[in-house]
Amino acid sequence: MSTPGLLGVLGGMGPLATIDFMHKVLDATEAHRDQDHIPIVTACIPQIPDRTAAFRGEGDSPLAAMIESGKLLAEAGASMIVVPCNTAHLWFEPLQAALGVPMLHLVDAALEDAVALAGRDARIGLLATDGTIASGLYVNRRAGNGQQIQWLLPTAREMVEWVMPGIAAVKAGDVARGTEFLQAAAAALGKRGAQAVILGCTEIPVVLHDGNSPVPVVDATAALARRCVSWSQQEREHAAQGG
Repeated sequence: MSTPGLLGVLGGMGPLATIDFMHKVLDATEAHRDQDHIPIVTACIPQIPDRTAAFRGEGDSPLAAMIESGKLLAEAGASMIVVPCNTAHLWFEPLQAALGVPMLHLVDAALEDAVALAGRDARIGLLATDGTIASGLYVNRRAGNGQQIQWLLPTAREMVEWVMPGIAAVKAGDVARGTEFLQAAAAALGKRGAQAVILGCTEIPVVLHDGNSPVPVVDATAALARRCVSWSQQEREHAAQGG
């Protein structure tokens, strides 16, 4: 049976980030009963090789495992697939080509929200894995409206002392330690003039948010979740109208 608006979530990178994304999909949905929520099928397989290690040339490519996981979603009937992992988007184009299913790009969602929050020619900080930053995944991608972003990035020392240990702490379930490190990294970007900070690793918004961040934040996970809800609702409305 075909399910209109069925979203496929290619998760497991890491599991807590996947759960956080699912919560944010629920938060973005206006629902009064079970049937009002969007239909989702999720593949949460944490054994996908580490994306940062692969980018550094220190580990296996995750692409084959992501394709295998994504095919499970396609076979289940998903007509849109998303990946709630920033660094995994380094393999976005070959993944989409292999699956043959439309996909929403997490970075595009985050950049659109960042420009809307901070305005034209904004000074935007970025907190992400060293692989995401070094690859230029964010800084080399233009916002959809063509607006320029002035990027502020963590220093090498901040990456080593705060950002990467903070992400690792979240993955290990040490939320308090992760919060401490990532708050310090956000504060450093704010002191250098960041008007807002993009949380460009899906582990980061698990512990850092507008309620505890010293700088306004753009939650890439939440940005993607809102777009997923909008897409699914439009698909379901179209199907209900006989389209």
